[in-house]
Amino acid sequence: MPERFTVDTLLHAFEPVFDQLPDHRTGRNVTYTIPDAVLSAFAVFFMQSPSFLAQQQVVQRRQGRNNAQSLFGVAQIPSDNQIRNLLDPLSPERLFPLFDTCWQVLEATGTLTAFQVLGQQYLIALDGTQYFSSPSVQCDGCSHTTSATGVTTYSHTVLLPVLVAPEQSQVVALAPEFITPQDGHDKQDCEHAAAQRWLTQHGPAFPPQTVTLLGDDLYSHQPFCELALAQQFNFILVCKPDSHPTVYKWVNTLAALGGLSGLTRRQWNGRFGEVWTYRYVNDVPLRGEADPLRVNWCELTITDERDGRTLYHNAFVTNHPLSDDTVEPMVAAGRTRWKVENEGNNTLKTKGYHFEHNYGHGQQHLAAFLLTLILLAFLGHTLLDLLHPKYQLLRRTLAARHTFFDDLRALTRYWVFDTWEQLFDFMIRGLELAPPPT
Repeated sequence: MPERFTVDTLLHAFEPVFDQLPDHRTGRNVTYTIPDAVLSAFAVFFMQSPSFLAQQQVVQRRQGRNNAQSLFGVAQIPSDNQIRNLLDPLSPERLFPLFDTCWQVLEATGTLTAFQVLGQQYLIALDGTQYFSSPSVQCDGCSHTTSATGVTTYSHTVLLPVLVAPEQSQVVALAPEFITPQDGHDKQDCEHAAAQRWLTQHGPAFPPQTVTLLGDDLYSHQPFCELALAQQFNFILVCKPDSHPTVYKWVNTLAALGGLSGLTRRQWNGRFGEVWTYRYVNDVPLRGEADPLRVNWCELTITDERDGRTLYHNAFVTNHPLSDDTVEPMVAAGRTRWKVENEGNNTLKTKGYHFEHNYGHGQQHLAAFLLTLILLAFLGHTLLDLLHPKYQLLRRTLAARHTFFDDLRALTRYWVFDTWEQLFDFMIRGLELAPPPT
């Protein structure tokens, strides 16, 4: 690890993986390299600009050099169609080591300690989301649904695990798991099966008992919980009454007998007082069948102090022991699951990454490969937001995300910068800011 983390640090860390990607071409037309195609696509997503490559070709003709070359290391810019053709045969799993590389950067810099809660636990939230849908465009990796009227819709969905923490505004993207037809299976793939594959594949990479999984009610069922425990993960999962009759039969019976523990806190939200009521119990069966897994249950209800109106209510099951000392941080951790949707999926879909835009579907892996590059661009920005003082200063000054990226796009349209540091320095001088200490 160099002393300072920069965009160049990130790109140099990516180089070995990009350089080892296979080239499936058999003819003589190899003008553009596979790394050039990958870096070109990555540059589009990193700059949040679908027209970035076309603009840089104009800059090249005008100035004899361009920012795709100087900032991203693209020797020659392929056309959009050439990029799609070169990347379609490449499996997205070949890029997964880059997520581990970014984790190692955060670990080496001590940044990950800020994400530890509940006695040095990492919280990893799981959630599936769709990133492509069409009634006509399809490939072998598509899932499909047929409506009552006989209309078939083809789609791509992915499981997106992210590292979250209650006090952290950023989320750290981890390697995804694609929900796609599996060899040897007649049934369509689903989010639950994808999550089980993710645990099996990535569980061994984490030290035992250092990760607590967060998820919605889909996950709080015995097969998934048992697999999580077998992989030495912990869990805090949403638990709803309709899907967990056995848990709530025990909870309601114990409540009637005075067997539930609890506590109440008053919180001021800046406008009025709220009453936070916690209830919890340890060692209840997760299901009514034979050999049920024993779990611990907790609940938070927030009411308006003025009129008793319910503002929030949710409940969780966990394997962590519950007590008056632990139930509050446990619920706070469980509620952090929403960051996978708010700071994760919503950012990818509405904050410039165009997550659901069809950049190219392909016939093999193109849609999933491009999706993985989008996640890596998002992860790269996260690392800069956590580790790079100049990037932090500019993002803080240009508070709106779109303003920051609008400025990047405008500057790189008219000037060529030798390095990212030169570009950031130019912006800092233009904004008349005091440079951050080095």
